[in-house]
Amino acid sequence: MSATAPSWLNNGDNSWQLTAATFVGLQSVPGLMLIYSGMVKRKWAINSAFMAFYAFAMVLICWVVYAYKAAFGKQMLPFVGVPGPAVPMDYELEQSILPATGLAGQAFPMSTMVYFQFVFAAITLVLIAGAWLGRMNFVAWMLFVPLWLTLSYTVGAFSIWGGGFLYKMGVIDYSGGYVIHLSSGTAGFIGSYFIGPRLQSDRDNFTPNNVVMALGGCGLLWLGWNGFNGGDPYTASPDAGAAVLNTNIATAMSFLVWMSLDILFFKKPSVIGVVQGMITGLVAITPAAGVVAGWGAVIIGLCSGSIPWVSMNIFGKTRIMHHFDDTLGVVHTHMLTGALGGFLVGLFATAKGCAAFGLTNNGGAIDGNGRQVWLQIVGALFVIGWNLFWTPAILLFIKYVLRVPLRMSEEELLIGDEAIHNETAYTFDDKVVRTPHVLHGKYGDGNGDIDMEAQHEIPEDTKRD
Repeated sequence: MSATAPSWLNNGDNSWQLTAATFVGLQSVPGLMLIYSGMVKRKWAINSAFMAFYAFAMVLICWVVYAYKAAFGKQMLPFVGVPGPAVPMDYELEQSILPATGLAGQAFPMSTMVYFQFVFAAITLVLIAGAWLGRMNFVAWMLFVPLWLTLSYTVGAFSIWGGGFLYKMGVIDYSGGYVIHLSSGTAGFIGSYFIGPRLQSDRDNFTPNNVVMALGGCGLLWLGWNGFNGGDPYTASPDAGAAVLNTNIATAMSFLVWMSLDILFFKKPSVIGVVQGMITGLVAITPAAGVVAGWGAVIIGLCSGSIPWVSMNIFGKTRIMHHFDDTLGVVHTHMLTGALGGFLVGLFATAKGCAAFGLTNNGGAIDGNGRQVWLQIVGALFVIGWNLFWTPAILLFIKYVLRVPLRMSEEELLIGDEAIHNETAYTFDDKVVRTPHVLHGKYGDGNGDIDMEAQHEIPEDTKRD
């Protein structure tokens, strides 16, 4: 035993945990940045990627200063831990342990656990951004990220993973179907109502500006999910391998089902469609990855490729949904699909899979434990209810107490990236007209007035947005 090789350290486990964490980090930066930037209109490419980029940085600082311990530290309340810093050197080097769970420590240091859990917290905020692209005031987003992390994410994480009341009840969420996807989907959906819609012209015509770039992000998202689900046993165990395999089975199945439905009803396969099918497969298998058998993953993929397809292409076009301008459809791909995956855990979890993951649950209904279905429903209702309250509360606090508008001005909505960041995504020729930097962030005459024609005389052949 030495300072460089303590007796509790397993180099293989530590290496895998750090690798898995890096995989998950790459899903956000640059994975979702590329997806968001490619899936929106050209004028929103920079702003959309920047929202994700900012969230990744801000969450990390909040995480190590106080939020990690609120989510995974000693219990303060049944749904949250005692906040505190995770940066003292002694703390970073000591053995990882989740004190409120009653479990034995992990074979890697606290610093590894803190970083691993950070990338999950970060991607949750990045996913929320997907619902609000193309109109949220960037300053309001800067304020929202730390507030929602503090008041919502830490609660869900502690309640289900950190040793809180849902953990003790026996709710199964292998890798974040509830903590990450259901919470982000709910927050994104209800928040879209309070922020308000995009311009009607953008809602009518929001053609992706670079589908191939978005596909590059999708590749990072899919393969990065090997770390997302494969890292959650906290050891390079047989169950980690099962989780990785099942993740890919469900995703491929969901992809193929979504594509088949597109061909059946729309007569053509759609790349943008199969992107949704890929995402719903990844989301649905997340709460179940290492506790279901391979055939269970096939069934989950079948459900995630069909039920959200119906939701997005039929229910999503109804009049009531017009009031919720969810830009990338996170209500379908994350809220609905996260709840669906969690419910299917209650049906298809196996006793052997639970034991391999270190759970005492006796599997799900397929193994005679029908009670697990009800536990999963209770967990979903708590996460949905908490976010339906706190997300609007945070947004209204930003708007009415801090006096920061949630939605961009009409001028910014018309212009896009150049008005907000003074940058454009594509500058391959000299036809791009740039708005010059000016003092105090104002345009035109210095008083905030914008001469739309003078500042943005864009040639006809470039007016695609």
